[in-house]
Amino acid sequence: MKIKRIDHIGVIVNDLTAAKGFFRDFGLEVKGEWEMEGDLMGYAVGLDDVKVSCVGMGAADGQTWLELIKFHSPSDEDIQQPLANTLGIRHIAFAVEDIEALIFKLKTKGTYIFSEIQQYEESFKLCYVRGPEGIILELAEEIK
Repeated sequence: MKIKRIDHIGVIVNDLTAAKGFFRDFGLEVKGEWEMEGDLMGYAVGLDDVKVSCVGMGAADGQTWLELIKFHSPSDEDIQQPLANTLGIRHIAFAVEDIEALIFKLKTKGTYIFSEIQQYEESFKLCYVRGPEGIILELAEEIK
């Protein structure tokens, strides 16, 4: 048995349009949009009466796949914004080029930037940003 790769990351959102716009502004491309519902979907996620809308987004090179998922039913009315130290999966890290230009672009779109760009030793420039619904991205540019 061998694990080949992480296939995709699923992110549950309440406002699918805002999340899609954020990741498009970030630089990902919409690769597909679809809806799912019914017994098989409910069985797969362990919920009853499931109906979802999904947007698949990816990098131009095809090696990154992010699924944004909006549950129409059942809904979760008590969405909380987690802190950076909350247990569980807390951020998605992206290797980027020209972090300064990307941060400038995201700031002009109103994205919340945790801090200015920091340099980690002589290896990386790092910055954290928060997108819609508390989605945290770590941006890392390798210093060559």
